[in-house]
Amino acid sequence: MAQQRPVLDIMLTNYEYPYEVHYLNFKSQNEALKMAYMDINPEKPNGKTIVLLHGKNFNGAYWKTTIEALTKEGYRVVVPDQIGFGKSSKPTDYQFTFQQLAQNTKAVLDELKINKIYLLGHSMGGMIATRFTLMYPETVEKLILENPLGLEDWKLVAPYTSIDANYGKELKADYETTKKYQLGFYYDNKWKPEYDEWVYLLTGWVKHPDYPKVALVNAKTSDMIFTQPVVYEFQNIKVPTLLIIGTRDRTAIGKAGVKDPEVADKMGQYQTLGKKTQQKISGSQLVELDNVGHLPHIEAFDRFIQPMKQFLKN
Repeated sequence: MAQQRPVLDIMLTNYEYPYEVHYLNFKSQNEALKMAYMDINPEKPNGKTIVLLHGKNFNGAYWKTTIEALTKEGYRVVVPDQIGFGKSSKPTDYQFTFQQLAQNTKAVLDELKINKIYLLGHSMGGMIATRFTLMYPETVEKLILENPLGLEDWKLVAPYTSIDANYGKELKADYETTKKYQLGFYYDNKWKPEYDEWVYLLTGWVKHPDYPKVALVNAKTSDMIFTQPVVYEFQNIKVPTLLIIGTRDRTAIGKAGVKDPEVADKMGQYQTLGKKTQQKISGSQLVELDNVGHLPHIEAFDRFIQPMKQFLKN
């Protein structure tokens, strides 16, 4: 069980990723930071690079099977850990914005001298991918959004939770509460033993003395997701876009604070949000995965990867 595993430090130095990890050292907001990334080259390159952007409750490690499938097809795959996540720095004085995280991601690509990419973003990573595409349209040739957040503006219906209040909640996080959240929102109360890994990576450091830094970063990034929706800008995306939506997903930030059950029930309804978003992004394609939750690439990998490979080839 994940609870019996070693306590992780906040840079995950004692957790091995599926591929070699490199670091970009750079200065941002007057802080010296380290941004971790994996850069995996295929045996038979097809000349294309795809960048995978992780969600808020994850890091680059959960892309392992996706990386394997894409490198087999000849893609070079670059997988960053955003600042504040995974093996990257956890600056507590940082102003987290999607623009900033997109810029940091671009800095990794500049370091690797990559100027054209396919881009896949999951969950929070879908919000970063959207922002990146709007900021660097000449870099992104194709965009894939997998159960992205930000498809609706939660702050129109949910009360605001302060960073301080979120920080208090994060300090209390443990394996059981995190598993319960993921079970309900992500997996429709259907748990598989392999999902334990992602709970461990999120809670393995709660007993580490530096954990309060992670808790504050988590509170700030939750605030970023809640206060910086991308829903109003989908119509500005001009690159070919594929939406892969697990329709059983019910993820919605702030839902717990909504007093009216009828309003709360309307939040995070991905079976309608996917369709609405597809109508906003001109020429985009929508693949809906019935009976799949927030993590298609973990929960139903074969159903996820086939339409993606098809879209990238066309």
